[in-house]
Amino acid sequence: MDRLTNIAQQFAAAREVTNLRAFGSGNINDTFLVTVVDEMEPHFVLQRINTHVFQQPALVMQNMRIFTQHVCDRLQHELNPSVRRWAVPRVLLTTEAQDHWVEADGSYWRAISFIDDSESIDIIQDIEHGREVGYALGRFHHLISDLDPTQLADTLEGFHITPQYLEHYHRVLLTSTGAVDPKVDYCLKFIQERQEWAQVLEDAKNDGKLPLRPIHGDPKVNNVMICTTTQQAIGIIDLDTVKPGLVHYDIGDCLRSGCNPLGEETKDWEQVQFDTQMCRSILAGYLSQASGFLTNYDYEYLFDGIRLIAFELGLRFFTDHLVGNIYFKVKYPNHNLDRALVQFKLTESIEAQEKSIRQIVEDLRP
Repeated sequence: MDRLTNIAQQFAAAREVTNLRAFGSGNINDTFLVTVVDEMEPHFVLQRINTHVFQQPALVMQNMRIFTQHVCDRLQHELNPSVRRWAVPRVLLTTEAQDHWVEADGSYWRAISFIDDSESIDIIQDIEHGREVGYALGRFHHLISDLDPTQLADTLEGFHITPQYLEHYHRVLLTSTGAVDPKVDYCLKFIQERQEWAQVLEDAKNDGKLPLRPIHGDPKVNNVMICTTTQQAIGIIDLDTVKPGLVHYDIGDCLRSGCNPLGEETKDWEQVQFDTQMCRSILAGYLSQASGFLTNYDYEYLFDGIRLIAFELGLRFFTDHLVGNIYFKVKYPNHNLDRALVQFKLTESIEAQEKSIRQIVEDLRP
């Protein structure tokens, strides 16, 4: 039996695996769509967790099970029949009732249910799609707003802690011998000019202004599932990064991902712009669900989150380029450099439109 089919069979129970193919466009885990003989649920998702990134995969699975159980309980107690469908990926167990399968070489595999009648879209299509993306993140945060963050393990210590990424970047610079390149010079100067404010959210957290809450950790556009029938958001996937954090990390990441019409992988980086009309639509969708638990300080720091997370991702891409592309998957040697340029140009555009973005936040506050 083919190796991957054999692994999939561990989660398929008595169902026969009939097909298996690569699935999605994630940068971290290896993902496959498995087809089985089952009229009710003919598909499930099989993933090899990247243990270089997630060094404690058992805790990742523990978080996922705590999160999904909490959300399922919340949904069962929602008595309003007008509330739209919300799908939560289920963790599938092996034939030995385990939530993972470990190969002889140490590869760590898990399976989750497939959300049918849905699709993942890499780039926001229009204003209505943007509102749905914002709705999805707001709904997600609302459903876990009463989950004690101390119940979740911090599976990625330092994740979204921008000052720590800066410290790592400076250590890398000490040993970097990269060739002279105008694009590299641009990135070096860009980071140098902005590193002083990189601790803005951490300072606010340490001052008690922003509380830790459960967050998704990676709510980019293509992690929002859109119903192919209604075109409404019905769930958020890729739950590996669910952990305690600041909701500003999620909001900033969602807007960073959603308000760049050219997308993260564009080669035309100099034309990248932050779309404030889309920003308004996404935030309107988000606040339609999440305004009930946000504080005055949360609103005060929204712009900082939007600006910072774009900068942070650019910093991470650039650092990974300098060390030889060991974190993010790449398709060519300068892939992470090009990705960094896109994020830095997006940051520039956010900075140039600060007044407009802050006004949008003020307009949408309840």
